[in-house]
Amino acid sequence: MQHGPAVRRRKLGEELRSLRHASGLTSRDAARILGWHQSKVSRIETGVSGVRPADVTRLLDTYGVDDTQLRDLLATLAGSAGGGGTGWWHAYRGLIPPQYRDFISLESQARTARTLETSVVPGLLQTADYARAVTRASLDGLPAGQLDSLVEVRLARQGVLRTDPPLRLSAVLDEAVLRREVGGRRVMREQLRHLTRVAQLPHVQLQLLPFSVGGHAGLTGPFVIFSFPSTSDLDVVVLDHLTSSLYLERKEDLEAYSSAFRTMQAHALSPEHSLDLIATIDRDGQ
Repeated sequence: MQHGPAVRRRKLGEELRSLRHASGLTSRDAARILGWHQSKVSRIETGVSGVRPADVTRLLDTYGVDDTQLRDLLATLAGSAGGGGTGWWHAYRGLIPPQYRDFISLESQARTARTLETSVVPGLLQTADYARAVTRASLDGLPAGQLDSLVEVRLARQGVLRTDPPLRLSAVLDEAVLRREVGGRRVMREQLRHLTRVAQLPHVQLQLLPFSVGGHAGLTGPFVIFSFPSTSDLDVVVLDHLTSSLYLERKEDLEAYSSAFRTMQAHALSPEHSLDLIATIDRDGQ
């Protein structure tokens, strides 16, 4: 199984090698300019070792990379790949595992996220009470203080929908997600109404897969596809499990999951009709 930091190191290294080639420098040239051993450049480019954001900045300066978005992205990925980091989520490092911190880092730098959910509302679209109920159910026996902190993390993640520019989110939810009462009727009613509000944001597209669709590719489990500004070479699929996450980076995997997502979008209700179904589900629960 490949975890986020290892994937980030390798993909970051591949991108840095590509930028070096584009600059016309050899690894020996780059090492000489920076005063490093050539082996250090090689270890970074092959993902064998992590690289500090400051060293990424020096490499990009050496390669003449002026693209601000790309520079910020690669420096942040260096932090999530084992070279340090200063994102807000690092304040919770004693509470959330490295895989979750890496996921949040990817989410914070992504240009778009495409997510399929078959059991719960995506974290970026959850209310506080719904998040609390989901967390309590999945981590039974968690002390109240830790529960509160995990809910704080979940809500803080939603800041990506309010940044400038915001994350562009496309979500396909199975109807079962909204029919399942998590936290009781009051919690679900507010969650449904929250979805209705958020779905009307210009950078959020929400579609529902009604039960009438029958079987579909998403029945094998939820996934998220992150795409990044400036380069598609860093795009990644994340399959989330109860205790870990699997990161898929091969082009074949990205193409397969992107194709599956497009298919499910085609089978799902339009955003407008999805809002109608949410209203129907809300009425049915009264």
